[in-house]
Amino acid sequence: MVQMWFLDDACSDLRLPNKCLSTVDQITLDNLASIGVLYFKINEEELEEIRRNRAYNYADEVTINKDSMVNYEEKIKMFAEEHLHTDDEIRYVAEGSGYFDVRDQDDKWIRILVETGDLIILPAGIYHRFVADK
Repeated sequence: MVQMWFLDDACSDLRLPNKCLSTVDQITLDNLASIGVLYFKINEEELEEIRRNRAYNYADEVTINKDSMVNYEEKIKMFAEEHLHTDDEIRYVAEGSGYFDVRDQDDKWIRILVETGDLIILPAGIYHRFVADK
C-alpha cells in the first residue's frame, strides 16, 4: 500500500523521508482524490489498458540514475523545484522509488512515496515536485 504523509517544514534534505512528527493526521487515497491526485498499483499490462482508456498517446521514459543520466545533479535539482503544468502529469514507476510532493488545499506538502509498479496522476494546475530518494 502506498505510503503518504505531511512533509516536515523543517526538513533540510529533501531526499530523506522527512515525516512530520507534529501531526497524527492520516492521509488516505480519498484525501489525495479530493485534490485530484490519483494513485494506482498496477503492472505494465494494466498501464497499457489505462493508456488506451484515457487516450494517452504520449509517453517518455526518464531514468534517474547518477551513472546514466547526463547532468544528473542539475536534473534532480530541476525536478525538485516546485512547479505546475497545464496538463495532467502521469507517471508510472517501472523501477526504483522516489517522492512526489503535492500541495493540498491548505498549502501543506503531502509526500507520496512512489515505488516500482506505482502509477500517479497529478491534475493540471497542482503544485508539485519530484524528489529522488537516497
